[in-house]
Amino acid sequence: MEDKKIVENDSQLIVGVNEKISCGKAAFLGMQHVLSMDLYIMPLILGAAIGLAGGELSFFLQMSFFACGIATILQAGFFMKYPIIQGPSYVPLGALCTIGATMGVSAMIGSLIPGAIMIILLGIFKGFSKFVRKAIPPFIGGIIILIVGISLTPTAAKGIASSDGNLSANVASGLTAAGVLIVCMILQYKLKHNRILHMVSVILALVAGTVVAAAMGAADFSSVHDAAWFELPEFFHFGLPKFEIKSCILMMFIYLIVLLDTTGTWVTISAITGEDLSDKRIDRATIGEGVGCLVGSLFGGTPMTGYSSNAGVLAITKVGSRMAIIAGGMILMVLGVCPKLMTVISCIPTPVVNGVFAVVCILLISNGIKIIQSEPLDERSSLIVGISVVAAVATIVIPTDVMNAMPQFLNYFMSSGTAVGATIAVVLQLCLPRKKKVVKVALEG
Repeated sequence: MEDKKIVENDSQLIVGVNEKISCGKAAFLGMQHVLSMDLYIMPLILGAAIGLAGGELSFFLQMSFFACGIATILQAGFFMKYPIIQGPSYVPLGALCTIGATMGVSAMIGSLIPGAIMIILLGIFKGFSKFVRKAIPPFIGGIIILIVGISLTPTAAKGIASSDGNLSANVASGLTAAGVLIVCMILQYKLKHNRILHMVSVILALVAGTVVAAAMGAADFSSVHDAAWFELPEFFHFGLPKFEIKSCILMMFIYLIVLLDTTGTWVTISAITGEDLSDKRIDRATIGEGVGCLVGSLFGGTPMTGYSSNAGVLAITKVGSRMAIIAGGMILMVLGVCPKLMTVISCIPTPVVNGVFAVVCILLISNGIKIIQSEPLDERSSLIVGISVVAAVATIVIPTDVMNAMPQFLNYFMSSGTAVGATIAVVLQLCLPRKKKVVKVALEG
């Protein structure tokens, strides 16, 4: 059978996915990817929710980073071979908090292992690529990218305005980071051949935002002094896994939602890099996703997913080399065994990170619209776009008390605007009838 492509378009990169770059440049670019991500937030929330504190919470955070590094190297270097960083997924956060708080950390870790194995088997037996080929053509891929950008925008906005501390300092530092990055992007447009500006723009934005935060008393790096330099990783530090049937079944269902969410990131990376998203690549990526989730469960209990914020960083830097991403994975592993360095990263003010993240969302939205517009929009296509986007936005603004009143499965599903919008787009693509083409036949005589 022909190895069909899901997305096929031209690359806009100045450095291709398989191009080699120097080790120093790879490390610098990899650090940009790591700094622009909020990898520590999900495990921090989860660890606190399941009763971890002090040194245990810090170690939980370290193991999450270490597992992210391994998963990233495996996915970028051996499985999917895309410039994509793996990080903790927010989709199962509510379920994991509930399982960990009520059944214990061992049951939470145990609930993750069967689902990870299921994802690996889906890739091995090529089940997921068959579904993607039929249900996610480029047009639907564009909708998913658009929904990812829209769904993440409130997170960025709240992260700037709702962070702890001085509101004025938060807004000023967040807007400074966003403003510097936007100025860099404008200069990139004017100076198309300036590779240095492409590569340092994210770092410049983070540094500028942090300087403003420090000047206004909203940046504190004092905890760096007390942090240790080295601490070894450890399997099952929080106890051997305990397998509860109900929690395992629940997490297997949620893993499928995570996989659908991740597919949006794959489509986004494909659109930006111009690399074909073929059946074979999807199968390898699915295996890599499952292996990453398994690694996450062995070390710390956080399922992995491809981070869409990386797609935005790729669009900004226009450097798609996998070497930079593999370097980013190595940096994550180093941070996982070096508490002092990880403390430096975690001390970057949250509003600053979210200021950069807001610009990333803008790029995701614009890339999604660009892909959607690449095909003529008829009434059917417009309906799919409208319903999917409205559903995703509606999910984001549903009040918490209404969400809590929903059945547990529905609550977990509705917690991700991306999962809801993407699912509806796929269902409509499969169910809505297409206009039949009328073929005129000339009759002789």
